[in-house]
Amino acid sequence: MAPTVAKKAAKGKKVAKVVKNRDLGSGILRWSRYKLKQKNSYRLKNVKAAKPVKAKKDPSKKVVVTVTKDIGGAKNGGKRVVKVIKNRASYATKAKVTSRPTRNYFGKHVHHTRRTLVPGKVLILLAGRHKGKRVVLLKVLKSGLLLVNGPFYLNSCPLRRISQRYVICTKTRVNLKGVAIPEHINDAYFKRADKKKARKTEGDIFAKQEEKYTPSEQRKKDQIVVDKLVRGALKKTNQGLLVSKYLKSFFALRNHQYPHRLRF
Repeated sequence: MAPTVAKKAAKGKKVAKVVKNRDLGSGILRWSRYKLKQKNSYRLKNVKAAKPVKAKKDPSKKVVVTVTKDIGGAKNGGKRVVKVIKNRASYATKAKVTSRPTRNYFGKHVHHTRRTLVPGKVLILLAGRHKGKRVVLLKVLKSGLLLVNGPFYLNSCPLRRISQRYVICTKTRVNLKGVAIPEHINDAYFKRADKKKARKTEGDIFAKQEEKYTPSEQRKKDQIVVDKLVRGALKKTNQGLLVSKYLKSFFALRNHQYPHRLRF
C-alpha cells in the first residue's frame, strides 16, 4: 500500500490533513488499511463539523439571583430578600438508580445453534433434574434455547427448555416430518407468573414455608398433545420400538469410559 498524498486545498475551503503511512521495512507498513481509514475519517469529521462560536457574555448585564418582596405586618420588617431559584427542601441519601437497558439487549441478539441440532434428534441431557435422560429435540426457540420432550410417557421428562451447552447430540433421529408443534409453546409459555406473597401473622414469622411447583392444567393438556405427536412420529421411524427403548434408558459412564472417545 503506497503512502497517501495530501489533497490540494480549494479557495476558501479547509482540507483535512491525510495521515501518511510509512514503511517500517521489508514491506511492513506502520498502520493497517483499517487503522488508516479510521484516522482519516476522524480528521475529516473534525473538519466538517465546525465548532459553534460561543457568544461572549456582557459583563454589564448581571444575573438576577435574589428579589425583594414586600411583606405585610408591623413586626415583619416590611421587606424581605428572597431567592429566585429556591433550594430543595430534601435531598436523597442515595443516588437514584438509572434504568438498565442492557437487560433487554440479550433477547434481540441473533442466537446460533450447532448444525447437528436438528428437530427430531435424540439428545442426552447433562444438567438439571433430568440429567442422564435421553430426549427428543422438538424445535429451537427464539431465545436460542432448545425445546425438548422425553416424551413423558416413556421417561417422565416433560416439555422443557435447555441450553445447547448441556446436551450431547446423538446420531439417532426421530422422523418429525409433518408434526406441527403448537405455536403458543414458546419462551413466554415457560415464564412463571409472580405470585403475591400473603402477609405473615405472628405465628408464621419464624415458620419456614416451602412452595412446591405444580404444573397448570394448560401445561398438562399440552403435554398430552405433544406426547401423542411424538408417539405417532416414533411409529413412522425405522425401528421405532428400538428407539423408544433407547429413550427409556439412562446414560451413564462405566470405568475406563471417556466421553471424548465415544461415538453417540
